[in-house]
Amino acid sequence: MTDLYLLLTAFTLGLFGGAHCVGMCGGIMAALSSGMAPGKGRLLPLLLSYNLGRILSYSLAGALMGSLGWALQQQGSLVVTGMRTLAGVMLIAMGLYLANWWRGLVMVERAGALLWKPLQPYASRLLPVQSAGPALLLGLLWGWLPCGLVYSTLIWAATQGSALDAAQLMLAFGSGTLPLMLGAGILSSRLGDVMRNRTTRGLAGMLVILFGLWTLPGGHQQWLMQLFQPLAAGT
Repeated sequence: MTDLYLLLTAFTLGLFGGAHCVGMCGGIMAALSSGMAPGKGRLLPLLLSYNLGRILSYSLAGALMGSLGWALQQQGSLVVTGMRTLAGVMLIAMGLYLANWWRGLVMVERAGALLWKPLQPYASRLLPVQSAGPALLLGLLWGWLPCGLVYSTLIWAATQGSALDAAQLMLAFGSGTLPLMLGAGILSSRLGDVMRNRTTRGLAGMLVILFGLWTLPGGHQQWLMQLFQPLAAGT
């Protein structure tokens, strides 16, 4: 079972990365809403179905990456060290991205374009969405949209060396994106303002950077562990 503090970290990545998710999927949210004025009560089921499909895709990708991570870890301690190093670097990059100090993760999205290209026509055929089934299927497809934040989280999840643990982390990450992705109502609007606040993003970024530094192998973990002990004690 994945440690609670790891799940909370994954949830935080999704929550504070939600603004980026809205930018990537905002067009789909608008498409789901179009033509729904006569029966606005139908909109929430569509949004929930779409986001369920998207999060299921994240979890499936996590399971696949976790299986790959397990296979790689069987190759010896040197590979394990390399995976932890890569995960730490990616977490630091995510922290810089969340704080809006460096947006290099956007370059990672270009690598996923080859995967998304054959899926895009199928996703387009599902629009406009009028029922929960197509909305779920659209979410399942849209979950593979090139996204640096998702890819970086997947690399981190792969270091858990377990398909189940990695899937759980991606489920927590996807759940963190929900508040802003649902995007309707006063609460979501206010939450969006908070998430875009410079101070809030900076603090969130710093927390993720610290976790990334702790993930990196080396003797520095002892004093960094003292920073995380209060959180670990609380969980």
